[in-house]
Amino acid sequence: MTAAAAVFLAAPTAGAADLVIAMPNWFSGQAGANIIKVALKKEFSIEADAVEMGTLIAFAGLESGAVDIHPEVWLPNLDNLVEKYVKDAGTVALSPIGVAAWQGICETRAAQENGIKDISDLNDPQKTAIFDTDGDGKGEIWIGAPAWSSTAIERIRANSYGYGKTMTLLEMPEDVGMAAVDAAEATGRPIIFGCYAPHAVFKLHDIVRLTEPPYDPAKWNIVLPSEDPLWEQKSSAAVGWDTARYHIAYATSLRERHPEVARFLDRVDFTPEEATEMSYALQVERQDPYEFAEQWVAGHEARVKGWAR
Repeated sequence: MTAAAAVFLAAPTAGAADLVIAMPNWFSGQAGANIIKVALKKEFSIEADAVEMGTLIAFAGLESGAVDIHPEVWLPNLDNLVEKYVKDAGTVALSPIGVAAWQGICETRAAQENGIKDISDLNDPQKTAIFDTDGDGKGEIWIGAPAWSSTAIERIRANSYGYGKTMTLLEMPEDVGMAAVDAAEATGRPIIFGCYAPHAVFKLHDIVRLTEPPYDPAKWNIVLPSEDPLWEQKSSAAVGWDTARYHIAYATSLRERHPEVARFLDRVDFTPEEATEMSYALQVERQDPYEFAEQWVAGHEARVKGWAR
């Protein structure tokens, strides 16, 4: 942990907002954080700060009291953190209502038409040559943003399947990765990338998911970088992702400090379609997250009041 993070996690500063919401660096998470912020102000007159931070720091903050809410905790990506903080320590709670999701490897229709259909096709350098944009003999694939747990898992999967040898695994911010997809679609160039849904990319483009062997828990052995410096050597996962979902997480102490907020968070029920709309508004339309949240809460007044009842 950095010194700055340690200072942040030590204690809330004088005059700070009533609550702190950890805001992820992906679009639906930013929208969700601000919707919660606006709704808490409107329904309970509670001021909350939405502060962008990584998930590891957020969970440590939920335990220490420096953070109160995380709007989008993905499973099974963060099963290790849920085991540590929710099940073992009991310092963090997950809302009972999750948003259905999925994760995998996707491509544009142009890539599929060039013979890339199954994950095993990525082991064939003659096939992956269509993704080689720099002439080094290896195709490129964006596997996620550097701080995401899913990015580490996609690297493990690439090595386990074997295409870590035939493809260059790119890590970069999501807006850069998605801009590359936009550009490829505009020019008809094949592209392949790590993907998840709900997401705006499926509303924008004709995107195809590669087929993979089904999830098998016996073959899903994941050690994350936060757990062991030898995480890559100790991990293997030559199968598809398990069924995914994400939940709101909050400090268990909220049940005593602000029981009305804990009840509210337990009732929030975003749909996958709404998450896609959130992603589209922020990523494509470039709406400000807070202004979007104000409009969203105003347009769903009865529903938000139902969460706060």
